[in-house]
Amino acid sequence: MSVNRVTTRTVPEEPEGVRTPLRGRDAELAFIEARLDALDRGEGGIIRVEGFVGIGRSRILAEAAASARRRGTRVFEGAADPDEQFVPLGPLLDGLLSGEEPLSGAVRLRDLATTPGQRFWLLQELGDRLRETARNGPLLVVLDDLQWCDDLTLLTFNTLAAGLSSHAILWLVAVRGGSVPSGVRTTLDRIRQAGAHELALGALDDQATTRITEDVLGAAPDPDVLRVARRAEGVPQLLVELLGSLREAVTIENGTARLSAGPPAPRELPSVVRRLDQLSDEARELVQTAAAVGGPVTVALLAELLGRPSAALITAVRESLDADLLTESGDRLAFRHDLIREAVEAGLPLPLRQALRGQAAELPPGSAASPVERPGPSAGRAPADAAEAGRAGPGDVAEADRLRTAAAELAATAPGPAAERSLKALELTTADAPERPRVIAETIPLLWQTGRAAQARELGASALATGGLGPEDEARIRLALARLAVPFDFSEAVRQARAGAALPGIPVDVRGRLLAMLAVGLSMAGEHSAAEQVAAEAWETAAAAGDRSAEATLTTVRSAVSFHRMDLTQAFRQAERAAALADALGVSTSLWVPEALWHALLSNTTGRSAEALAAAEDGIRITREQGRTAATRMWLMTRSRILLEAGRLTDARADAEAASATTDDLGPGNLADVTLRYVMMRVALHTNDQQTARAYAAEARRMRSDGAPVVRQFGSWMLALMADFEGRPDRAMAELDEVMTSPAADRPAYAGLVDPADAPVLVRLALRAGAHERAAQAVALAERLAVLNPDLTFLAAAAVHARGLLDNDLAPLVRAVRLYEDCPRPLARASALEDAGRKLAATRKSEAVPYFDTALALYARAGAERDVARVRRRLRAAGVRRRPSTAGLSGAWPELTAAEIRVVRLVARGLTNQQVAEHLSLSPHTVSSHLRRAFTKLDITSRVELTRLVKHRDSGE
Repeated sequence: MSVNRVTTRTVPEEPEGVRTPLRGRDAELAFIEARLDALDRGEGGIIRVEGFVGIGRSRILAEAAASARRRGTRVFEGAADPDEQFVPLGPLLDGLLSGEEPLSGAVRLRDLATTPGQRFWLLQELGDRLRETARNGPLLVVLDDLQWCDDLTLLTFNTLAAGLSSHAILWLVAVRGGSVPSGVRTTLDRIRQAGAHELALGALDDQATTRITEDVLGAAPDPDVLRVARRAEGVPQLLVELLGSLREAVTIENGTARLSAGPPAPRELPSVVRRLDQLSDEARELVQTAAAVGGPVTVALLAELLGRPSAALITAVRESLDADLLTESGDRLAFRHDLIREAVEAGLPLPLRQALRGQAAELPPGSAASPVERPGPSAGRAPADAAEAGRAGPGDVAEADRLRTAAAELAATAPGPAAERSLKALELTTADAPERPRVIAETIPLLWQTGRAAQARELGASALATGGLGPEDEARIRLALARLAVPFDFSEAVRQARAGAALPGIPVDVRGRLLAMLAVGLSMAGEHSAAEQVAAEAWETAAAAGDRSAEATLTTVRSAVSFHRMDLTQAFRQAERAAALADALGVSTSLWVPEALWHALLSNTTGRSAEALAAAEDGIRITREQGRTAATRMWLMTRSRILLEAGRLTDARADAEAASATTDDLGPGNLADVTLRYVMMRVALHTNDQQTARAYAAEARRMRSDGAPVVRQFGSWMLALMADFEGRPDRAMAELDEVMTSPAADRPAYAGLVDPADAPVLVRLALRAGAHERAAQAVALAERLAVLNPDLTFLAAAAVHARGLLDNDLAPLVRAVRLYEDCPRPLARASALEDAGRKLAATRKSEAVPYFDTALALYARAGAERDVARVRRRLRAAGVRRRPSTAGLSGAWPELTAAEIRVVRLVARGLTNQQVAEHLSLSPHTVSSHLRRAFTKLDITSRVELTRLVKHRDSGE
């Protein structure tokens, strides 16, 4: 008897709430069971599960967690979300808080995670809690979608996994295959070095495909149904969704599933629709256009069809690659899977598909935008084959040359793709090939620029350690390593550049660049006399070689020397010239990091704050669009200094936190010491955040022992400020002993200061300690600086302010107040107003009140809570009480700053962090910082709560 019926069931991954059996993963499950057996014996470790989207990573994790629970093992499960990266440590803490037995004290841990400057204590306490829990039985900690984890989660996971390796804790993490953010890549490299076990999930075999088809359809498939199922190419998610699309086209006869009317037309697939919905409008249009065209497509063709320049598609292309919808195929973009392309295309109206295909077909054959396929010399063969055989064929050599050329062309505007091409060229270049050292030297700066500094350093160090390099090859690699070291370790940059320049017989242009980098390293380290001497020699060498890039770098060094000599006007002119030269050459050829950073900082120091801020914002926007991770971070650090000195404390702290969150895999380094750490300390002191101030004071003590004089200078000044904050003026003066008594030739230009506007701060501090001679020394230097730079009003204001404090004279203090009115330094102006008011209050209290009131308003607008409280006390002493000011705050949002309100409202409209960042011209990390603080202040934990709150408050209910 035959039974005919049509299947009508939808085919989700878990039909009717019941999971289909896991097929084709017997070996992987057996391995996990073996590791759970070891865990029962007290052996911990790490398992990393990797595979592309839809391959079944999450299902493997779920099966492992279920098995562990059946054994009585305590399980914590967390997962990251691309739209929730602003919650520090969210994925891990959510896992620890979930389940029937959450980790004890997890609520306190979340509080620590949202409090600035508490990372050390957070790690300590979290480690203690897990260690204590593991003593009572084995633990399985599951963390899914590692590629979406925030930086604090990655840091915590890596630190805890290493620190608790002797305990019965098994870490099971899953990460998407292919390209991942640099911080995730660093974490994966570190756990691999620590002995993590790796499970790479590949496509299912034909037997598993057949069994899943039977599970879903409820009957054994006939050859036609199986032929359709095989189009999923063993990807479980696509297979299940494809089978779901067959529900109206399959009949079951005598226990066999058959197609009733031939293969169905392509349809949208739920997982593809979800991923498309998560894209920005620009990226979604790009993917849809690529789907309509058909096979692998060039960016030039997509730009032509979309009516935009190719450079305008950088962000959209990167977003599409990150979503795992598209992948790189030589010099073209291709869909990760043909079913994905069909599903995207199925969502487009037929007339649109036809129009796009017709437009593409009309392009001239062989043009840059032609859709005709052009396989490379190595088509049809894995790039590493020849390398594994120990020799490269002619095709590999030609392909490597093509890739190097492409990398060089892309370096200035798209360093990410350039780095990948350079790495591929390196794979195709054998160990004994004469050009290999040159390829390594080309690859190092590209890796560093895209946030892979540790990989870059290891590549260079390995080449040097292997030996057998000729002088020129060694010199080029040392030049690349010196450039890499500049942001992280000023002394290491000096060492590499000096060693390279000393090599015999190297080309004059290479030696000139090495000397230029040596001068940069010495200058950034604060060794100005030595920098000036090296720069003079380097200038002659660069001139002989006609090297304009080295000229730009050396002009920056000359600017720094002029700055050290207190000639700020000349320093600014030289910085302008260096920045213009570097801009004309293109950032990829610049030897520094880049010259424009110094120009922006100097613009701010010379009172051109608006110009400096505009340059920093342009730098952040451009480098973010280009994927130049390292430069974006350095621009964030630079902008944090500018915002601090502009009196925008909340924004300065947000940028500093954002830069800290994107810490490169070599660690924060010297540049972070003199920017973000300094900024965080100053903001903490102004806002009376004692815990954060103490945390950064600990960093300052470490900075005091650094090999670079400038880092020691910053550390000394930070410690002096902290001692004064704690009411220990004598200790503050002692902290400055080294920088105020060092030989004149090496002494920093401002006798211990890091900002010339801080001269009054140093004078006030010295007078409190009874160190009148040091106060006089600071005044003399401030006055000399003002005389040498008569066009810079704020230097005159700082000098007069310092003189008024030293002489306890009202007239200079009042004059300083007037001079500061035209300067973009609100905190310095508020300080002068407060000092003038304090002097007046001794004899004429009523005349002091307007000074205090103006100072109070400036401090309140800046968010300087500690200074506000101090001025309120002075007003009360003068017989006046003022109500708390709400300057800069919204009546509907009294808890939030203006910057936080802007971010909150956009998020409540449904924008992702990335979209908010693009809308406000901020970095995603800065958006995350503002949002994290808003969540903490509003006592909410989700976007849903935020949206509800915005609607409630903004409606006036």
